[in-house]
Amino acid sequence: MPVLFAHLMQTGFGGFYDGIAHLFITPTDLLLVVGLGLLAGQQGPAGGRRLLALLPSTWWMGGAMGQILAFDWSLAWLSTMLVTLVGVLVATALRLPSMVFAVGVSLSGLLFGLVNGFTMPSETGGVSLDLFGVVAAIAVVAVLISAQVAATRRSELQIAVRVVGSWIAAAGLLALGLLARV
Repeated sequence: MPVLFAHLMQTGFGGFYDGIAHLFITPTDLLLVVGLGLLAGQQGPAGGRRLLALLPSTWWMGGAMGQILAFDWSLAWLSTMLVTLVGVLVATALRLPSMVFAVGVSLSGLLFGLVNGFTMPSETGGVSLDLFGVVAAIAVVAVLISAQVAATRRSELQIAVRVVGSWIAAAGLLALGLLARV
């Protein structure tokens, strides 16, 4: 197997399941999806609907572009800063204008999809099942988290959501520190 695909999880069940596993073993991807799910839930039901419509589709488009372009970009700084920003937005419980939220989700999906796309093997004649698995897992995780947060009315749980956002921001800052050290 080429070195380019070295971090892709091999479950033995096929590409689709490898893609699902990829989301859960890639910390930046998982933190972004959880953070965007929390942020969407804080925006209300409309935020969750926007997230479900935009994040999987833009991740898919970015992934397809990454597989077609087939070259490696080092986007660790940008993706880590984006995760940190999402964590800060959740921690502050900032209500974003719907267009700003939609653009942010779309750009996040394109960036992370692009990174995933050129790290996953493409199949001849189409996009890989690995990418489809990642996108399916993203859709499920994002909708479950955003719906739960949007339905939360108790102040203790709203505080817990903000605390999780601060942990995401802290993890992003720690990762930025590690990147700066290298």
